[in-house]
Amino acid sequence: MEAFFLPVDPGQRFCILSTPAGAARRAVVYLHPFAEEMNKARRMAALQARRLAAEGCVVLQIDLLGCGDSSGEFSEARWQAWTRDARTAVRWISGRYPVPVTLWGLRLGAMLAADVAQDASLGIEHLVLWQPVSNGGQFLSQFLRLRLASEMLASGAATTALRELTEELRRDGVLEVAGYELHADLAAHVESLKLEALRPAVKRVDWLEVLADRTLSVRPAAKRVLDVWRGGGIEVNAQQALGEPFWSTLEIADCNELLELTAAAMQRPV
Repeated sequence: MEAFFLPVDPGQRFCILSTPAGAARRAVVYLHPFAEEMNKARRMAALQARRLAAEGCVVLQIDLLGCGDSSGEFSEARWQAWTRDARTAVRWISGRYPVPVTLWGLRLGAMLAADVAQDASLGIEHLVLWQPVSNGGQFLSQFLRLRLASEMLASGAATTALRELTEELRRDGVLEVAGYELHADLAAHVESLKLEALRPAVKRVDWLEVLADRTLSVRPAAKRVLDVWRGGGIEVNAQQALGEPFWSTLEIADCNELLELTAAAMQRPV
């Protein structure tokens, strides 16, 4: 495992590269989730990267602009910059390892992966999407509600409404939510995104969700995306792992079944 900084304008991006003992058979780039979900998910991402490296994959984990140990503040983050970071990471690993490329993303990172994979020139053959966000508007509303929850904890009641927070963000350009300064431009882009409208130029998608109960079915929003992509000729393999939502639990949690499903997905030829 090697940590280094990858030059990307502006500044540099912190990366961790996990390499196999022998020749690599697949190159994987991991795109992390949004805000605090990134920190909650670090352990699972590290466990999966080590597992994949042990099974012959080279895995690059990149902290996007304004996130983790990379250059910039979160308030400087923009969707366009994140897509540029992801493209740079794919080109970097492709230039060093002439093997099939997989883009692997979690939550909003999965939506970013699907967006980036629309560029056929990158040569991405395979997507692994962990609990992908399917509707950016709904995701943004859930994130803003963290601000309302914080107000309720502090004063016993929320002093503003969701609509007022949205107006404040548009008026002031930046809004602090759960310790993160969200820029209006990033918020507007996330809000406009719908996964079913994206057309990743890949051979296969492995869509993996974590469920607390095996009797639960695929989310209706997820099913719509799966139907649209399959109708467009994309091979989509959807599976569920039993476990906790490790990206949002209070305590750091593991989901071993998800690790197993992902490793198996990487073993299958594309």
